[in-house]
Amino acid sequence: MAAIRIGQGLDVHVFGAGDHVMLGGVRIAHTQGVVAHSDGDVVVHALCDALLGAVALGDIGRHFPPSDARWRGADSREFLRKVAAMVRQAGYALGNADVTVICEQPKIAPHAAAM
Repeated sequence: MAAIRIGQGLDVHVFGAGDHVMLGGVRIAHTQGVVAHSDGDVVVHALCDALLGAVALGDIGRHFPPSDARWRGADSREFLRKVAAMVRQAGYALGNADVTVICEQPKIAPHAAAM
């Protein structure tokens, strides 16, 4: 059995023009969007960073750089699928994850179960 590893992830995006935000793979109507190269899903980005950090594989920017046109507008869940494969390839498996979202708007509670 592999040793227990713990990673911590964090992601922040500034609000900008738009009519929704993506949080945890869920499209949530909002008065603004986020400025990002991909879909800007801070929940998925933070989880990816935590997983990558736990197995010492760098961070999301290293694997999915904003300078790479392939990731323009990308669904962040694709990042998570690729990161999960990297974690498995490194000999590890996710046991549990807890993600904390800090924001006043949009309200998270109505969407938490879908995330």
